[in-house]
Amino acid sequence: MTTSPATEIDFEIHPSQTRVPAAERERILADPGFGQVFTDHMITLRWSAERGWHDGKLEPYGPFALDPATSVFHYGQELFEGLKAYRQASGSIVMFRPQANAARFNSSARRMAMPELPEETFLRALELLVTQDREWIPDGEGNSLYLRPFMIATQRGLGVNHPSSEYLFCVIGSPAASYFGAGKTVRVWLSEDYTRAAPGGTGAVKCGGNYAAAFAAQQQAVDQGCDQVVWLDAAEHQWVEEMGGMNLFFVYGTDAGGRILTPALTGSLLPGITRDSLLRLAPTLGIHAAEGRISVSQWRADCAAGELTEVFACGTAAVITPVGGVDGATGGWTIGSGAPGPISLRLKDELIGIQYGHRPDPFGWVHKVA
Repeated sequence: MTTSPATEIDFEIHPSQTRVPAAERERILADPGFGQVFTDHMITLRWSAERGWHDGKLEPYGPFALDPATSVFHYGQELFEGLKAYRQASGSIVMFRPQANAARFNSSARRMAMPELPEETFLRALELLVTQDREWIPDGEGNSLYLRPFMIATQRGLGVNHPSSEYLFCVIGSPAASYFGAGKTVRVWLSEDYTRAAPGGTGAVKCGGNYAAAFAAQQQAVDQGCDQVVWLDAAEHQWVEEMGGMNLFFVYGTDAGGRILTPALTGSLLPGITRDSLLRLAPTLGIHAAEGRISVSQWRADCAAGELTEVFACGTAAVITPVGGVDGATGGWTIGSGAPGPISLRLKDELIGIQYGHRPDPFGWVHKVA
């Protein structure tokens, strides 16, 4: 378990005078949903070419006042992260691998021509909000406080030949339950009409444009009776990349001596932190883990042969979501029995166990806040 680092950037503390009453908060926490309700406070921090990072605040949650000509509205220069804070059975409040989110945030910032944020400042901002709004963290395994750090371009003007000269960094928090629902499998649609990302683009960046461009394909999946879309590569439209906004894993064999395979990072896939965690965790459980590539035809053939026994998606919001079946323009098929498989369930149990303090943390992933 890592501990909190010191920071050199000061944040002014301005507690809200109109917090949600305790009884109403408890009613919300009994069934928080996902991303619909927000805590009493937020973190804001500004950057300008003249001053660098400045004016850090913990302040009441509320709207921003932005000019209609603000750069983010017109050119989409923005990025975000997603991670969770947990209430462990011991009473400790922790976050899971926030340093990895800090590193990915800065990698995204470099690609989007935005200023990098010192890692210790990123962590301090998260810690301040979690500490201030710790009463918003729901009890129970599967529940958490979802944290959304993001940065937007705030320069006023419509010039397109240079990045913004001003930015706003913000962190908000939302109590959350399971994203897809406990024990649920999803059915996926193979997208042949749309492409999520191409080499040299922003596929490896957690920016809003990637998600906005995915809505049409996701709606197509729903129209076809599926829950989620699966993206294929931009060049040949045959190599599997991601499911919606989540990484995919393919499982071969059974719990004893099984192996997992996930599409390799080519620059068009998001380097998921849950993905990386599973690649490192699986070998400690006797499950071989590898990165590679798999085509749609191989996916179908391996399922028909009984060699590919499970498929699951992974990400911060849902942790692990089993995929039960596939549909596409040329027909569909079932994966294994169509139900969650033993390797998917074991990996999920182990990872959640680390996050909630029920399992040992051999990698030092759990970051204690309070």
